[in-house]
Amino acid sequence: MSRVYNFSAGPSCLPEEVLKECAAEMLDYNGTGQSVMEMSHRSKAYEPIIEDAEAMIRKLMKVPENYKILFVQGGGSTQFAMVAENLGIHTGKAAYIETGVWAKKAAQEAAKLGIEVTTIASSKDKNYSYIPKVEKIEGDYDYAYICFNNTIMGTHYEYIPETGNIPLVADISSCVLSEELDVSKFGLLFAGAQKNLAPAGVTLVIIREDLITETPRAGTPTMLTYKTHADNGSMYNTPPCYTIYVLDKVLHWIEKNGGAAGINKLNVEKANYLYDFLDNSDFYHATTEKGSRSLMNVPFLTKYSDHAADDEAAAAKEKEINDKFVKEAAAAGLVNLKGHRLVGGMRASIYNAMTLDGVKALVEFMKKFAAAN
Repeated sequence: MSRVYNFSAGPSCLPEEVLKECAAEMLDYNGTGQSVMEMSHRSKAYEPIIEDAEAMIRKLMKVPENYKILFVQGGGSTQFAMVAENLGIHTGKAAYIETGVWAKKAAQEAAKLGIEVTTIASSKDKNYSYIPKVEKIEGDYDYAYICFNNTIMGTHYEYIPETGNIPLVADISSCVLSEELDVSKFGLLFAGAQKNLAPAGVTLVIIREDLITETPRAGTPTMLTYKTHADNGSMYNTPPCYTIYVLDKVLHWIEKNGGAAGINKLNVEKANYLYDFLDNSDFYHATTEKGSRSLMNVPFLTKYSDHAADDEAAAAKEKEINDKFVKEAAAAGLVNLKGHRLVGGMRASIYNAMTLDGVKALVEFMKKFAAAN
């Protein structure tokens, strides 16, 4: 069958040319007679792959020399603990801005590990449909924490909080390399790969060298210590070799398409096309407030959602119409559009690899569906 347009929030679509390259090299990478899947991570054949991936991250994200680039495992969720264990070592206090599920989970994990967590701002009052404005963070915090793009709620920071000497930590899992970002404004950045970089399995960490401590919080496992990975070139244990190989190819694809700036230009065009349609529709509406909207994740509802919260019949109609939308969209080659249960409705994740043609196909389907329903 032909390729579908995959709007999944993650794992997400990958550039088609990268998939074709990987397929062509599956049985024989670079004349070695073996797949990267089979290759020893300490072999002469594999070393250039992980070294190039690191070099490409440094180049594309303009990572300063005093930052280490690490490839670790465990996803973003493991970073919730690693950040707390490695950075929360002086006052044991940390500031969190709560903008949705992932920021909240990160704060809960830190508190579980003994960090004194202060939620300095939250958008819970409007179901996390906006980003609170916290331009300056002050206090005796070991670090401040934000989730830069919120996959479930479809929100994104349009600013970077000023934190002075407090290291700013950001989860950029769902927006990494979708835009230019000043790494020097942060003490630590991390990103699970499965949205914009590669298949699931590797997590990118960019950490300022002075934050790599010899002595994390008592009881921190060896594998959860940043110094372990920094000292061993991300090879303390066997890394996810194939995922890093795909990541390296995606990084070269990004470079070929104009780097972060070029990719961002396309992302803005895609997002504006979809948001403009939603804002001018009398059948659909976006759930996030203007000024906080993600370029990557676009949740939307139908007109049947307006009274669903307090009307049983309306709630049933909303569920019926949402289920119908997702089913008919899939039949039309537009898959994984079901919204998260905390927002409802539908969600189109339009990451770097999603084409403008894919977004246009979605809008055309939405027009036809609205006319028929």
